[in-house]
Amino acid sequence: MYNSEAALEKARVRVGLVGTGYAAKFRAEALLHDERSQLIAVVGHTAEKTEAFAREYQIEALSCWQELVEREDIDLVIISTINRDHGAIAHAALTNGKHLIVEYPLSLDVVEAEELITLAKVQQKLLHVEHLELLGGLHQALKQNLAKIGEVFYVRYSTINPQNPAPRKWTYNHELFGFPLIGALSRLHRLTDLFGKVFTINCHQRYWEIEPQYYQTCFCTSQLYFTSGLLAQIVYGKGETIWQSERKFEVHGEKGGLIFDGDTGLFIQPEETTTIEVGPRRGLFAKDMSMVLDHLFDGTPLYVTPEESLYTLKVADAAQRAAQTGLTMFMKDTLDKS
Repeated sequence: MYNSEAALEKARVRVGLVGTGYAAKFRAEALLHDERSQLIAVVGHTAEKTEAFAREYQIEALSCWQELVEREDIDLVIISTINRDHGAIAHAALTNGKHLIVEYPLSLDVVEAEELITLAKVQQKLLHVEHLELLGGLHQALKQNLAKIGEVFYVRYSTINPQNPAPRKWTYNHELFGFPLIGALSRLHRLTDLFGKVFTINCHQRYWEIEPQYYQTCFCTSQLYFTSGLLAQIVYGKGETIWQSERKFEVHGEKGGLIFDGDTGLFIQPEETTTIEVGPRRGLFAKDMSMVLDHLFDGTPLYVTPEESLYTLKVADAAQRAAQTGLTMFMKDTLDKS
């Protein structure tokens, strides 16, 4: 499948990590506990954080990601850093013959994402875009129970996170995080994985900001009409001028409804309401990492393809254009142009 050469003939895949934050720490822990991998080096956003991370995991600290992707003693690069830089780092890693894991999104730019998928095929290297939401207990419970409610008519997915004061960090930065439904691509990807192709999409968003680069509040709503006839609404909000948290997924069908509120799941029928067990969200980075190593060593299929992630990115890009123009976007027009 891949141009392995010497890399996968060795007992271990040698890994370089870009990032020192939440996702990077879970990646490092997973790598340390899998004998098939060896974490070699890390590079982060600041020298201080990189040095501290390197000390904690007893690996080498590098000063720039360009140096990391060129290292001959690294087979696999993991990108767990700010969204803005995903595309550039991915391109350099693949060009230098590295296997690649990217935390979603693959890129903030759809055209660049398409080019990266093509490049990975040319280089015969793994390109895996992480979508942990597909592995989690909520999504698995949805898949297991979806057939019970018959034809689905309406879906609402809301994730609202009040934070006061809002943190002054990259997830609240226009350039570094990107358009909300691109930066938080998993909100859309749950729906495309469960319900297939989108026919039209519209979107509205509002920021509250007191300085140009960082916003204090983001609120985004999007309505999707699927080719199946399903109507879906996504609500995404975070920050200071939001006062009630919500993490809720509702699926309404002809024979009943599936309501997931936080970690509680219900199957509602005309005469009966049944509790649905929702598995934990813990351990997903380790599960993803193990599946990637299984794929590299044994050819085991992965749970998501880059093309599936790209399709959702195109839906998110259409939502961005809908928000900018106030117009409804037709996915057929979007796909015809690509």
